[in-house]
Amino acid sequence: MDTALLFWNNIISTCGVPKIIIIDRDPKFTSEFWTILYDMLGTKLEFPTAYDPQTDCLSERMIQTMEDILRRFCAYGMEYKDHDWVALLPEVQLAYNTKPDFKEGDQVLVSTLNFSNIKGPNKIRYSFVGPFTIIKLIGTNAVKVKLAKEFSRKHPVFPVSFVKPYFQTEEDKFPSRKKNPTPPEIVEVEDSPGLVKEIIKARKIRLNGKDQRMYLVIFKNQTADTDKWLAEDAIPDGKLHLRRVRASRRTKQSHQ
Repeated sequence: MDTALLFWNNIISTCGVPKIIIIDRDPKFTSEFWTILYDMLGTKLEFPTAYDPQTDCLSERMIQTMEDILRRFCAYGMEYKDHDWVALLPEVQLAYNTKPDFKEGDQVLVSTLNFSNIKGPNKIRYSFVGPFTIIKLIGTNAVKVKLAKEFSRKHPVFPVSFVKPYFQTEEDKFPSRKKNPTPPEIVEVEDSPGLVKEIIKARKIRLNGKDQRMYLVIFKNQTADTDKWLAEDAIPDGKLHLRRVRASRRTKQSHQ
């Protein structure tokens, strides 16, 4: 009866009566009572072959995903490592059900965190721009978007953490009511030091009585005599390039 009550409260009452249930041969579900109940409800039972996860691969893959999420949840709290992990299931369900699910053709807004050609102080400039259309999914963690002309020199692939879904407003549905906002002011790339190809060296210098870290920057489509030692805040997309340098260094160290 406990199983029947759980099934009623968590499945039938919220999702309705299933047409088909793919189920293992657990006696809880193969007893005469359950068989008659399924028959009365019009639900068909399908039993997979033993050790054949392909029979219900979608559910098997979902279980793997949930197990992976739970491992990471448990890693943050010792009290969950060996017991009471069931208490985390509602949080896992909420996290999974509310995650953005992007697909090709979706309209999204892109974070301007690493945009160096939008004028104005970081604190008050646009935090997101768009909408842009997703033209390709890069694995499960990145998307490629079709950028507007003013951002054509920006690499069009962004991690999913840098994009968010775009939802139409009433003004989008009724263009005659639309008030065109002032677009972000774009700084022409030619006015900037150039597009960074690679950061190859770092050093510390003493400047105005303070230690200052400088980086030797190689620019794209330029000769060696244009290489410059620059501070991080003077490098176009400096934070992004330095993250790549540090990640590359960690990868090399891990293979040594």
